[in-house]
Amino acid sequence: MEQSIDELIERARKAQQEIEFWPQEKVDLMVAAVAWETYKPEVVQKIARLAVEETGMGLYEHKLLKHQKKTLGTLRDMQGVKTVGVIEEIPEKGLIKIAKPVGVIGALTPVTNCEATFPAKALPALKCRNAIIFAPHPHAKKTAALVVETLRAGLAKVGVPLDLIQTIKEPSIDLSKELMSKVDLVVATGGGPMVKSAYSSGTPAYGVGAGNAVVIVDETADLQAAAEKIFQGKTFDNATSCSSENSVALQAGIYDQMIANLKAQGGYWCNESERELLKQTMWPDGVHLNKGIVAQPVMKIAELAGLKVPEGTTFLMVAGKHVGNDDPFCKEKLSLVLTVWKYEDFEEAIQLVENITALNGRGHSCGIHSTNDAHILELGTRAKVSRMMVNQAHSLGNSGNYNNGMPFTLTLGCGTWGGNITTENLHWKHFMNVTWVSKPIEPVVPNEEELFAEVWRQFGK
Repeated sequence: MEQSIDELIERARKAQQEIEFWPQEKVDLMVAAVAWETYKPEVVQKIARLAVEETGMGLYEHKLLKHQKKTLGTLRDMQGVKTVGVIEEIPEKGLIKIAKPVGVIGALTPVTNCEATFPAKALPALKCRNAIIFAPHPHAKKTAALVVETLRAGLAKVGVPLDLIQTIKEPSIDLSKELMSKVDLVVATGGGPMVKSAYSSGTPAYGVGAGNAVVIVDETADLQAAAEKIFQGKTFDNATSCSSENSVALQAGIYDQMIANLKAQGGYWCNESERELLKQTMWPDGVHLNKGIVAQPVMKIAELAGLKVPEGTTFLMVAGKHVGNDDPFCKEKLSLVLTVWKYEDFEEAIQLVENITALNGRGHSCGIHSTNDAHILELGTRAKVSRMMVNQAHSLGNSGNYNNGMPFTLTLGCGTWGGNITTENLHWKHFMNVTWVSKPIEPVVPNEEELFAEVWRQFGK
């Protein structure tokens, strides 16, 4: 019989109190033990296989890679990080910062990334001496139970309470809402309605915004490398990631060559009639995305749309026409469909990013393939996004990769643009409270002359 939310939380609080004042070395051993038990090859193979079987989404090989990579990357990011006791001292300001646990965390997880999201949240939660209770998507509850079982095996190895990590075995919207209302912190990864529910729960919450990455390729880019990386990012795990390349904006002078390069990667160009068939299949009512095409094999999508595509096709391409609700190809698709736009000057490319993300995906991310530092800085300065990938496979780099400095995560803040409180990749620092201890210092009195000199010079006193 499924335990009540109150029982889950009571057990979590009791477990959390046992580790609240543990030394750093003991905490770190626990975290590493938990990571290892879910990282082991024979274990992750079972997880990846079940994730595909249960959800019908994604690719076994990619889910296996993602689960191991997120586990190892998250552990690497926390190596040597202090989360116990005094974590910083600033003598000249008389400040001492002391880390404290948050308490019990409620974590909502999506069906698209139903495997790696668990260690990506559980490991930093434990690193900061918290307990965590997962509320998985109902269509991924078996995978959730299996991953949590592997994580708890690590807890058992070091002899700590297993109830530091729990999951709702029979999840529902009502149980998720109850959990969110009773924990100390909510970390919500998933669709817009779920994130809004987290923010309205009355509990402090970290959420995410919608993704809809637009990637620019300018005339200075390595075109072959750009095509390879767009292919990698677009097709990884059948485009389950909210960071998957949804649109590419190609400079007119390199447009034809880039289309040829993308075709060489298995991209199939849909003509006007095929584009219309695909549109009707993906948005049957003209508004809502058909869930039956999300993270599905490209051949299945083509078959549903009545398209005859050659063997070896890896993704579909359609022309971008205009940005608006009446042509949803400019929106997030979570499928192996790439929208291709043409631009003349770089100002037009920046405006495309702005217009597309303003309609869907503001605050999330964008990317650029370029060797022009001025273009890179201009886009970074003007785009209303929280992260920008440069010369990278977008979906592989956004949430942390070994070849960039982004924190490993599967929870991507989108800032106030996307209705979130942070623009950061959620990681260990978001899972703890910090007490600032302040000692008196010699007074640092503001100097009026220094602060107002320029105002007085230009406008007088």
